[in-house]
Parts: sequence; structure tokens; C-alpha cells
Amino acid sequence: MDRALYLAMSGGKQTMHAQTVHANNLANVSTTGFRSDFEQARSMQINGEHFPSRVYAMTENPGTRFESGGLIQTDRNLDIAIQDKGFITVQDELGRESYTRAGNLQITSSGQLVTATGLPVMGNDGPIFLPPLDQINFGDDGTISIVPQGGTLAEIAVINQVKLVSPDTKQLEKGSSGLIYGKDGQVFDQSPDAKIISGFIEGSNVNAVEEMTHIMNLSRRFELNIKVMDTVRNNENAAARILQRNG
Repeated sequence: MDRALYLAMSGGKQTMHAQTVHANNLANVSTTGFRSDFEQARSMQINGEHFPSRVYAMTENPGTRFESGGLIQTDRNLDIAIQDKGFITVQDELGRESYTRAGNLQITSSGQLVTATGLPVMGNDGPIFLPPLDQINFGDDGTISIVPQGGTLAEIAVINQVKLVSPDTKQLEKGSSGLIYGKDGQVFDQSPDAKIISGFIEGSNVNAVEEMTHIMNLSRRFELNIKVMDTVRNNENAAARILQRNG
């Protein structure tokens, strides 16, 4: 009975882990540029100072879905969306180069170009700082052109370029913050193949119906594991009562 109890307990625990993955996906269904995660269960044998007679299910996150989300038109000059594959290069809280598809950008009071969460957007030579301006535009290759404050349209100046990369997704992994990183700390060069479109942002690639279906199936699976544990407990109690009467 200990084996049945252990299997049911470990199954319920791993089912809860799987629910966490899908719940996080569903919670980010409206997050700009969010990439949903996969989950899968596999058999894991228990090794130690005993015979390897126990096997339990282990939930793991084998990868991230990198398909594009839908484009949302905003007509805002600071909103940019990657066309097809590619990423905007940003600097995370620890100063590491990382990548995102969230193109709803902002300009700070000091003139720095940042994401909606405050991460510095990277250009040709590091974080991008802009002079006082009246208008800003992005070219499809990430080129930034501005009309200086108090200037005219005849004074348009190209001052920097957003670093756009387009690595193979097999070289990428998703961090706990939702940012994308190169595996083993790898960084990538500017890609001429990565293009953006201004006045749009990219929505999440989460399929809400699919995630809800997964969560409902996992809930039923969790209830089944609880029922197995209840059955084991009832059988043990019945066996104990039989032994007491026979004793």
C-alpha cells in the first residue's frame, strides 16, 4: 500500500506543478509579447540505498512556444512590433543582455529609451539615450530618427538603431522573469533579417481556450490522485480493524 500511496502523492504533487505552468500562461494572456511555456510529465526512477523499485511522474518545462502573437494596432510612435522572427535587445536588472518581443516602449525623464517595465533598450553602443525631441520614428530595421525639440520636419536626424537579433530558437531559453536569454550566456549580433513595424504591438501567443482545457484536465487528474490516497487510507484502516479482531 505504501507504493500506491507514494505514487498517488507524487502524481498529485507533479500535477500541481503542471497547473502552475498553465496558470502562469493564462495569467499572461494579455501581456504584450509574452511567450507561453510547455509542460510535460515523464517517468523518473528513484535511486538510492535500496532497490530501484519506485518510479514516479515528474513534471518539467521542456521549452517555450516561440510562435508569434497577433499584432495590435496602436498608431503610437513608441510602439514597435517584430515582424516574423526576431527580438528586441534589452538589459535586464543584473545588466545582462536579454531579449523580448514587448515593444511598448517609453522615454524616461532622463531621455533613456526603456521597455514598459523599465528595462533599457540596447542600441549600437549600449543603452539608448535620446535628446529632447518633438517627434520620434522607427525604421523597419530599428533605425531611430527624431525631430529635435523646437525643430522642423526638415531637421530630422538619425541618432541610433535598436539592436534587433534573430537567433535560432534552439539557442534560446526563457528566464523566470519572462525575458529570453541565449543559452550558456550567449549573446547575438545585430541581424539584418529582423524587421519591425511601428505603431503596433504584439500580443501574447497564449491560447486561452487551450490553457483552460489543460487546467480543467489537470484538476480532474489531481482529484483522481486524492481519491486513490483516500482509498489506500480506507484499506489500511480496514486491515487494521481485521487484525484487531483477530488479535
